Amino acid sequence: MRFPGEGGSGEDLPEDANALAGGLLPSGGWAEGFRSGFACVVGRPNAGKSTLTNALVGEKVAITSGRPQTTRRAIRGIVHREDGQIVLVDTPGLHRPRTLLGQRLNDLVRETLSDVDVVVFCLPADQKVGPGDRHIAREISHLRAPIVVAATKADAVSKERLMEHLMDIDRMEGLTIADIVPVSAVRGEQIDVLTEVVLGHLPEGPPLYPEGELTDEPEQVMIAELIREAALEGVRDELPHSLAVVVEEMIEREPTAADKHAQRQPLLNVHVNVYVERDSQKAIIIGKGGSRLREVGTQSRKGIEALLGRRVYLDLHVRVAKDWQRDPKQLGRLGF
Repeated sequence: MRFPGEGGSGEDLPEDANALAGGLLPSGGWAEGFRSGFACVVGRPNAGKSTLTNALVGEKVAITSGRPQTTRRAIRGIVHREDGQIVLVDTPGLHRPRTLLGQRLNDLVRETLSDVDVVVFCLPADQKVGPGDRHIAREISHLRAPIVVAATKADAVSKERLMEHLMDIDRMEGLTIADIVPVSAVRGEQIDVLTEVVLGHLPEGPPLYPEGELTDEPEQVMIAELIREAALEGVRDELPHSLAVVVEEMIEREPTAADKHAQRQPLLNVHVNVYVERDSQKAIIIGKGGSRLREVGTQSRKGIEALLGRRVYLDLHVRVAKDWQRDPKQLGRLGF
């Protein structure tokens, strides 16, 4: 186990006059020394996994929130380098499930872990290594993939506390750790070092995604996630777990005379249902006189228009699906 310092530990790509962007050669092969593969980002809820994924990719591909269990899908973010390509898989936090949804999220993480090249285990520096972390350590201890620990939120603690945290990680029993890298995703500190370390553990091979592609998530999934992120802001503790968002349809309007004159695309109608489990939760999301729902729509529409590169009319409706987290049929209908 080693603690990589500033400057990283990756290999330099040999000079090749025929090398193209992304590592591909005109012959259809790839540049010598080019590495590519999958790195699964794991950790307990609220360990900074999604924030770290976004920082590594350099763009927002996963929603973030101070609420645990924000991530509900295995979101893929793609890191492009001249010497390699990392496909990051941001996963829901492993936890002790209390609902059928929780069980399915844990199953999703385990399924993802079974077929990756590197595991990035997030252990936040502002919290002591606890039972939840040790539970995950046991879950991943049998994996063949090398385990790189990211000591996240390093900016939130003193240097003395950070060093204590790193020593605690190094003393974790039953877990073989390849590298430990303290990082601050918010400040971008040591992100380049972590990238070098992860890349160094990947096998040599061709790029897995085209140059410039940052995620393979469908647009409707990304839209639903942006709306859920906006809806999570400032809500009560019990509500985040009960929120689900489904994009029902996306329909392009007929172009108006103004659209034709300005030579612009017409509005895209996006119809969305936001599901909660109880009527009281519905009232919270809608707010007094619909004020809260308007805020959610305004905030999320900005992100959706940036994502799609066009103007959007967002039609939001809040519906009650009683105890959907525990109902197999409703879970299936909501995409879990």
